[in-house]
Amino acid sequence: MSTRAFITGVSGTELGAAERAFIAEARPWGFILFKRNVETPEQVASLVSGLRDAAGRADTPILIDQEGGRVQRLGPPHWPAYPAGAVFGALYDIERALGLKAAHLSARLIAADLAALGLTVDCLPLADVPVAGADAVIGNRAYGTEPSKVAAIARAVTDGLEQGGILPVLKHIPGHGRATADTHFKLPVVDTPRKELERTDFAAFQPLADLPMAMTAHVVFSALDPAQPATTSATMVDQVIRGVIGFQGLLMSDDVSMNALAGSLAERTRAIFAAGCDIVLHCNGKLDEMRDVASETPELSGKALERARKALASRKAPKPFDRVAARAELDALIDRAGIVSA
Repeated sequence: MSTRAFITGVSGTELGAAERAFIAEARPWGFILFKRNVETPEQVASLVSGLRDAAGRADTPILIDQEGGRVQRLGPPHWPAYPAGAVFGALYDIERALGLKAAHLSARLIAADLAALGLTVDCLPLADVPVAGADAVIGNRAYGTEPSKVAAIARAVTDGLEQGGILPVLKHIPGHGRATADTHFKLPVVDTPRKELERTDFAAFQPLADLPMAMTAHVVFSALDPAQPATTSATMVDQVIRGVIGFQGLLMSDDVSMNALAGSLAERTRAIFAAGCDIVLHCNGKLDEMRDVASETPELSGKALERARKALASRKAPKPFDRVAARAELDALIDRAGIVSA
């Protein structure tokens, strides 16, 4: 069955008739869940099943942002809390193997939670490299401030997700760490010279270029394109994301409804595809906006379709796993280091 090149959110904990009709007509490639969609494990599993039924495709990807720390759509009392990314970085500084082990265990445990609900994609890991003075929107979500350390921890997270049967999404390519504004509200402009960006921000993503999917940053890098954020910049997509970084997987935008982007939703959607993104992401579940995005979204075809198929085909069956033992080991690692997750 053919699909359109967008991922959409939905409004609540179950599908309404209007949403079902929209899904049948618009044929989104995938869906993404947020806290508004979550009550209990049974309810989430039912919603996930309902989304696939409405889409008419058993392999429809269902995404979620489940990082740990303050970005965790599934949380207590039904799901455990997980450490923020900075915890792994702090452990890494004590002993490299500790940080990598904790990152892997946390991701493997998250994967088990998601797989039990029928979710198949986690918007993780981050390879953003924050700097002093940047907006706190990344903050302790990041693994550190040194590119090779960030990449190593991101790889451990990736391995944990993939071993649990969950596809990773690398974000926020080519880097959100220098942004001085939260892209939910405002467009950040980074004036750092290109050579420095290549040495730091872009360098953290290069060792992760083989990941199946990545999400763009709504950030202007004035040294390369002073007019457009990476999400809507053909220069950034072609020269940096596909070029310098070498990412060849499925490229999705960050949320098209964020205020960092200019113009109507229709204009933003057209600009995202014109820049070279494969998939547009729309998150808030507002049906009128979903229709606007869908109306400007093409069929998933050509290289974008090849990348989408390759991404889904890369998903592995979960390996045997002792969840209780893994959680105990993760908690022991964090306690041993005397670190409190935020």
